[in-house]
Amino acid sequence: MPIPLSPNMDEAQRLDDPVASVKYSCSFRKLQDLIPARVVLYFLSFTGFLVSFMMRMDINLAMVAMAKTPPPQKNSTDEILNCYDTGNLSALLSENSTNEEGEFDWDPTIQSTILSSFYWCYILSQVAGGVLTQTFGTKAVFGFSQLATAVCSLLIPYGASIHFSVIILLRSIQGFASGLTWPAMYAVVGHWIPVLERSRFMSSFQGFSFGIGLTYPLCGFLIAHFGWRVVFYVTGSFGVLWCIVWWFLAYDTPAKHPRITASERHYIESNVGNTVGLPVPWCEIFKSLPAWSIGITTFGRIWIHYTFIIPGPMYMKTVLGFSIQKNGLMSGLPFLCSYVSSVFFCWLADVLVKRKIMNLTNVRKVFTALAQIVPGFLLLAIGYLGCNIVPVLIAWFVAVTFITAAYAGAMANIVDIAPNLAGPILAFAQTIHMSASFLSPIAAGIILQENRTLEQWRQVFWTSFIVACVTYVAFQIFGTAEVQAWNYPDKKLPLSENDITEPLQEKSTKEEESKITCSNVADG
Repeated sequence: MPIPLSPNMDEAQRLDDPVASVKYSCSFRKLQDLIPARVVLYFLSFTGFLVSFMMRMDINLAMVAMAKTPPPQKNSTDEILNCYDTGNLSALLSENSTNEEGEFDWDPTIQSTILSSFYWCYILSQVAGGVLTQTFGTKAVFGFSQLATAVCSLLIPYGASIHFSVIILLRSIQGFASGLTWPAMYAVVGHWIPVLERSRFMSSFQGFSFGIGLTYPLCGFLIAHFGWRVVFYVTGSFGVLWCIVWWFLAYDTPAKHPRITASERHYIESNVGNTVGLPVPWCEIFKSLPAWSIGITTFGRIWIHYTFIIPGPMYMKTVLGFSIQKNGLMSGLPFLCSYVSSVFFCWLADVLVKRKIMNLTNVRKVFTALAQIVPGFLLLAIGYLGCNIVPVLIAWFVAVTFITAAYAGAMANIVDIAPNLAGPILAFAQTIHMSASFLSPIAAGIILQENRTLEQWRQVFWTSFIVACVTYVAFQIFGTAEVQAWNYPDKKLPLSENDITEPLQEKSTKEEESKITCSNVADG
């Protein structure tokens, strides 16, 4: 029996009617032509990183509900060192949060180990991601890495009932799989996106910031109404559903896409540009003080950023006394605004350079300072503002916002010093600074081992402040925006002044890519 094209079609419009079939095919083709294949790829990239970070960050807030909270501590003067019983706005926001009892008797060291275990293997899989992508293609590597992460999310509730070591294993697998996604997506850009469109396409990587911003409020709502286990079922299910969509819509090259129009394929293949593989001068990179300064200073920024991302929700519960739902909202809101603030800082940096108010090197240093020194002082302020909840939230919000100034600072500097070798420089710097993503929560867990009073949290904040400031010194001394000689095949700077500035003239496109790359590194 012929199948109708839709339930509302009459007999004359069935598939066995050649006229109706042709008309339907043409109209569908016209609709398809209105949506370019690379726009679909942009959507897949944006949502892919959004879902990836949902599965990465969900446990940060879920841990607040999973682990038992010790009773309020007092100091020698019998002063309760939290905000549970104060008569300010925090008490209104808490809504009996002190009665939210966790399920597992895990001390702060175990909790920080679970939270940081994701990043142990994440660092190691960066190089593997590039190799696997060259062998199997972006579609397989990105798709299966997301699927592995989703399956592990679905298994976490069951693993928690067995032993916390099972969660550590699952999170380590998630970290390794997630580390493959960034090299895989970067690789597909070279095949699909024309050079002049790459800056705009790279903004799709900002899906990660929306992922963080949406995850915390969503998890808070789910935990408050359905329990912490539902968090992992929901994020894991999102991951599986996304993988299905990805598998049917994503292709490694325009030539493999069955539905791309001939005109779009010709446009892409004519404008993606030719890439020349240059031997990577690893010895020169390892001896480069500017390259080391990028990795070292960004280590400090990652450290302070992950103080907000991972221990932050626990501070809001154990000190400020927020309910799980309000905790999620307050933790996630600053990250929802991160994209806007990053665009503003990048625009401001461009204005300063174009109007010759500051040279490029000083712009990089100033914005790096804004991303590390300012949040460091604000983090200290949070510790000493105590239970003055409105100033605390303002300082928290502003600090997270200022961290995005790094997109116009040290991470954009990667392209400044070696525009031809931005990938290897990123891998080098990332190996250094991403270690802070697990060292920061581990340090916090050790400091908070005995108790989680405001006094102990101040030690956590002081540690983050010192790390951020000390590491910045390296960039202030050795950072530069000058192209390094090893950027060129003959390891010599061009003789003419015009040749020297030529790579910097192409920086508008490449710097945008560097800023988005920095977003990747900064948030995990």
